[in-house]
Amino acid sequence: MIKPLYNNVLLKKVEASNETKSGIIISQKETNEDFAVVAEVSGCKEVKVDDKVYEMPLKKGDKVMYKKYSGTDVKDGEKEYILIKAEDILAIVK
Repeated sequence: MIKPLYNNVLLKKVEASNETKSGIIISQKETNEDFAVVAEVSGCKEVKVDDKVYEMPLKKGDKVMYKKYSGTDVKDGEKEYILIKAEDILAIVK
């Protein structure tokens, strides 16, 4: 079990589907791989971004969009995750 510390968040990548609900196949270039689900959040209740302190907006299970090429790929057994700074998460996707 990986428990992130400080302003870090553990993400599980969402497998991008290359088929729409209606059955149309999309090329792999068109799929967006920058989405993930929050697997674990550190115990911190606040996040510091640009010398300002904000309440931690994330909780386990949130689907988020993050900066491309950010974070560190980590493995826990067979499961693969991304350990990323909370400030590198751009949005919560509803």
